[in-house]
Amino acid sequence: MTITDVKHPAGFQVDLDLLQEFERGLDPRHPEQSDIPARVLGYGEISTVFEIQAEGCRGLAFKRLPIFHTQEELTAYLVTYGEYNRLLEEEIGIPLPPHGYAAFPGGGGRPVFYIIQRQEPSSSVGHKVIHLLPPEQILALFEHLLRTLRRVWDFNRQQDRLQVAIDGQISNWAVQGFEAGQARLPDEISLLYVDTSTPLFRIEGKEQLNPELFLRSAPSFLRWVLRLLFLDDVMNRYYDFHLVTVDVIANFYKEQRPELIPDLVRVANDFFAGEGADLNVEPVSEEEVRSYYREDALIWSLYLSMRRLDRFLHTRILGREYPYILPGRIRR
Repeated sequence: MTITDVKHPAGFQVDLDLLQEFERGLDPRHPEQSDIPARVLGYGEISTVFEIQAEGCRGLAFKRLPIFHTQEELTAYLVTYGEYNRLLEEEIGIPLPPHGYAAFPGGGGRPVFYIIQRQEPSSSVGHKVIHLLPPEQILALFEHLLRTLRRVWDFNRQQDRLQVAIDGQISNWAVQGFEAGQARLPDEISLLYVDTSTPLFRIEGKEQLNPELFLRSAPSFLRWVLRLLFLDDVMNRYYDFHLVTVDVIANFYKEQRPELIPDLVRVANDFFAGEGADLNVEPVSEEEVRSYYREDALIWSLYLSMRRLDRFLHTRILGREYPYILPGRIRR
């Protein structure tokens, strides 16, 4: 494995040697106790976002993806990742924070890939914002989110060969210029999309992202079940504006704001019956949102439990490295 590459986010210079040193000394069970300490900013199903506490990394967020087996896999992903960012920002008009990447051989010679972004203020990220605003402001934010998301489907309707997907949940957005102490949105709302690590788009119906990468972090004894029952369903939902909206609203259960769901459903249906009527999106119901969340929460809770078991088997029984970083208990 010889690949070593870095693309610096606009306005930043990344110390690649320091990032490689961080990776060598990373403690996946306790990142804050790594040789170069790190603070976890967020967890995904296959990735973790860090603030690396060292000079040369200030002001940046690092998303670590240790999912690649070969240079060829990483090269293919990088092409897809780059095109997805370009489509969102240049073709569709969804703003992204300044971003880049770094790639280099990790443990065992397999490539490790880091997405690098300008770090947005913690209080400006959507799942934090909804705990700092009064209800009417949260509904205004949600309505603006729907307007931003519709750009994807407006774009898709104009295409013959290409279709773009997006995971619109509230934690994937940052509100530009939001100040926590004011407890209100800026007069002009602008949202940054901060999670492009799952670059989903299709050309002539063919998914450009290798779907097997989704399964790399899953226990080997579960992969065939996930491949058979859930993989297509999870990928397909993000091409459907109705399901993306259901997913966004259902996420308010996880974010401990369930009292907002009836009003969120009302705002969504008013939007799809009014300015979004040309999209022909089916109305959302509270029961649909509730059922969706129950099923989703059960699946991901079981999945995380099996990953913890898999980590135990790797590290305690087999004495092998377990490269993924798992979250603690998730409140649902």
